Amino acid sequence: MDETTVAVLGLGTMGAGMASNLLKAGFRVTVYNRTIAKARPLAEAGARVAQTPADAARGAKIVISMLADDSASRETWLGANGALEAAEKGSVLIESSTVSPAWIGELAGLAKGRGVEFLDAPVTGSRVQAEGGQLTFLVGGSDAALETAAPVLKAMSKEIVHLGSVGSGAKMKLINNFVCGVQVASLAEGLTWIERSGLNVEKALNILKGGAPGSPLLSAISARMTGHNYAVNFLLELMAKDLRYAQTEALRCDVDLKTAAAARMLFENAMKNGFGEKDMAAVIEPLRNM
Repeated sequence: MDETTVAVLGLGTMGAGMASNLLKAGFRVTVYNRTIAKARPLAEAGARVAQTPADAARGAKIVISMLADDSASRETWLGANGALEAAEKGSVLIESSTVSPAWIGELAGLAKGRGVEFLDAPVTGSRVQAEGGQLTFLVGGSDAALETAAPVLKAMSKEIVHLGSVGSGAKMKLINNFVCGVQVASLAEGLTWIERSGLNVEKALNILKGGAPGSPLLSAISARMTGHNYAVNFLLELMAKDLRYAQTEALRCDVDLKTAAAARMLFENAMKNGFGEKDMAAVIEPLRNM
């Protein structure tokens, strides 16, 4: 058993699977979640349940955050009983949430002031990959910090990609999710068109999946859309958030993401229609009902 203590802050769609794989790998795991009930299965598997982010971070060599957005991340690291203040000297803090590079830069500066190492390491993959330990970590930060954190990251992943300095991971993750969000939105419109056109849906989708538009994402999302299966793999409202962050960050490079704006409109419309807490594939439902 590895004696390293790892704290996981946030037990949503992704964090619970990540913490579970750390336990399976033999790490000592402390978990924190605002809704304590979500921690029960992990407690039964051997995790210690902390009452606050500070309680979780205290004594941990690695502290990983997997939260919804900048606001949740800021509150968990810097709020009352926040994790940053309790972080031990020599520990490595890892922000794996999909957040803005601006917030990553601020948090990294505060971590440096505390004398602790910091990595931004968002992931590609969704619930299934998190549960199966098949995530890809997109890492920004120093070689030394990554070397310390690597055994922990390996327990949750199939690949670790070191992209450069702090903030590199956050930038790449937004680019990744921008491209995914636009593809999901275009598929929602395309499938709605197919359904109303009189074409055989199965044959039409097979052509798309087997042709130039084909991708693992198209195959997975089209199956959820046709099956009306919106159990959460990737929360719809978080894709709307990611597209918003992507637009803001791209403008810093003088790139106007017009396709992100169009896709974001569809996701926000789905949220207005009550699908925000469903899987992002549910973006098709308001189009079907128009």
